[in-house]
Amino acid sequence: MDWKTVNAGVIAEFRANQGKVAQFGDIPVIILHTKGAKTGKLLEVPLVLIVEDDGTMRLFGSAAGAKSHPAWVHNLRAHPEIDAELGTEKFRVRITETPAEQARERVKQMAAQSEQFAGYVASAAPREIPTFTIERL
Repeated sequence: MDWKTVNAGVIAEFRANQGKVAQFGDIPVIILHTKGAKTGKLLEVPLVLIVEDDGTMRLFGSAAGAKSHPAWVHNLRAHPEIDAELGTEKFRVRITETPAEQARERVKQMAAQSEQFAGYVASAAPREIPTFTIERL
């Protein structure tokens, strides 16, 4: 799959529809403006956002069940303070990786809620899916 082309289409639809992307229904999408860990190049990455009942925003590095982490995981580890777009807002955020034991529990909880996500976890194994918390600055 050509993720650059797919992501470009998702970003265009997101911006044309005040942050809504039809294929995700009511699930929120966030665009991260990451900086390449090796290249320093600015990149835009649309991701499904999980918003918990208390308002905490989380990301899961599932890469649709790929055997390796998506590039944005490495980029966020190297450059955790970035810009983000959600709905019609653009703002600065700090992304914090969840410690491994807590991440395992969050992944387990998400897999119990979503059959599709459970499939990603199974497909990615033995890779552990990292999770991240987004904090507005």
